[in-house]
Amino acid sequence: MNQATRSRYSDTRQQILSTAQAIILGKGFAAVGLNEILKTAGVPKGSFYHYFESKEHFGSALLENYFEQYMILLDEQLDDNGCPAVERLLTYFTNWKATQCGDTTTDKCLVVKLSGEVTDLSESMRLALKQGANRVINRLARVVQEAIDNNEIDIEGDARTVTEEMYYLWIGATLLTKVNHNPDALYVAMNALRARLNLPQAETA
Repeated sequence: MNQATRSRYSDTRQQILSTAQAIILGKGFAAVGLNEILKTAGVPKGSFYHYFESKEHFGSALLENYFEQYMILLDEQLDDNGCPAVERLLTYFTNWKATQCGDTTTDKCLVVKLSGEVTDLSESMRLALKQGANRVINRLARVVQEAIDNNEIDIEGDARTVTEEMYYLWIGATLLTKVNHNPDALYVAMNALRARLNLPQAETA
């Protein structure tokens, strides 16, 4: 495969994944047919298996692609930009709350959308979710550790454990936001985050 062919292959594959993510965020994984994805992506119907071995393989690739894009966004938000580490951390979770409370489907969390649906259906997709979540936790833990090292926060427990507590809390709160059709759980999560970091309370529903 020459460079031009590889480039077209990569572009088409990415087009399928990006199109599918937007659709699946709205409908879920099982409810979306391959024909709908390919038609929306403008890709010939018979070419799906040229890019993916199976729908399960496609689902794993979808999640891996999602986390790759998410990690880029995470670095943009959390890299040292002159602001205190704890401020960058709070900004990240404030943005999380804003996107999950909004009406835009494409801003929603694919981890929350698919975790309950696919973990019993596909071991490879379960592992993709697990590995991706661990990458997010590791990146957030680096900022928590930075805040500790800079004496911005004084907390009980190591940075990794505290970060796991926060991440699991926010995933659960995001799920309850979907269940309840209101953002109260995310306001609770923000106050719990501030309490865990020994910061003043500031969020009210």
